[in-house]
Amino acid sequence: MPTERGRPAFPYHYGYEAESYTFYRVPKVLFSEPEFKTLSTDARLLYGLLLDRMQLSVRNDWMDEEGRVYIFFTVGSIMEALACGNKKAGQLLAELDDRKGIGLISRVRQGMGRPDRIYVHKCITEDMSKRHVLKCQKDISGDVESTCHDMSKGHTNKTDINKTEKNETDLIESYPPDYPDTGSAISRDQNPGLDEMDREGYLEYFEKALSMDALKIDFPLKTDQLEEIKDLLAEVCSTKRDTVRISGDERTTAEVRARLMSLNDGHIRYVLESLDETTTRVRNIRQYLLTALYNAPLTINSYYDALVRHDLHG
Repeated sequence: MPTERGRPAFPYHYGYEAESYTFYRVPKVLFSEPEFKTLSTDARLLYGLLLDRMQLSVRNDWMDEEGRVYIFFTVGSIMEALACGNKKAGQLLAELDDRKGIGLISRVRQGMGRPDRIYVHKCITEDMSKRHVLKCQKDISGDVESTCHDMSKGHTNKTDINKTEKNETDLIESYPPDYPDTGSAISRDQNPGLDEMDREGYLEYFEKALSMDALKIDFPLKTDQLEEIKDLLAEVCSTKRDTVRISGDERTTAEVRARLMSLNDGHIRYVLESLDETTTRVRNIRQYLLTALYNAPLTINSYYDALVRHDLHG
């Protein structure tokens, strides 16, 4: 049934139809307790998304040596889930973390291009628990017979048909520990014209696809180098030449462009760390960097496998 503006109208709910959805659970205390009054609404919603991801971690047995559950939820996943930019996603994480924010999460860097481990803390403190107990005691301090029934209702989810336990965590992509998120806010399938952009268009693409704001936060001393990488990628992808020289070999521009546009922030972290470990003198840094970027999707797994074997041997 169309509305006055010609848009299709969403249907009404009848009976218990409103209980047929799946839900993300955002704790009520984030809205009711004074400790969280400075927390933005988006940060509260993000906490609910992180809390939901805990179920996936438990199923996959993602726990540390002390039995603490951790999750993987990258900046790219936040950008996609909340339809925001990488700067906003970084700000929301900062609001929640225990270094700059309220302390509802702790982030542990794994390095080597892997996404951070995120520990989601409980949002109930001892003081909140005490206040809740005192409130309950006050509620039932009068006529117990007349209040106990209402108290029982008040402590439930207020639904007779509760389907909130079913959470579609697959709606937001989940990544195993050794598979970094793409961090890309742009899909080439959604925008087939990406291969026809000019240099400015590619600069904007790689700014988002590589989560440059987040990389600059994590690598504050490499801001200039990150800009050089972005400029190099945009320059090569926008070239009008038919071929591009990679490590002495001429490759078709289409092939090189496709490979470079598949890069994500994990690949850039890997390249930066590889450059730091390079001890030999590099004569042509531009060609060396381009080769490293081009080969990153193929060599990243072997690099980390070798590190794991080295650590196990040690």
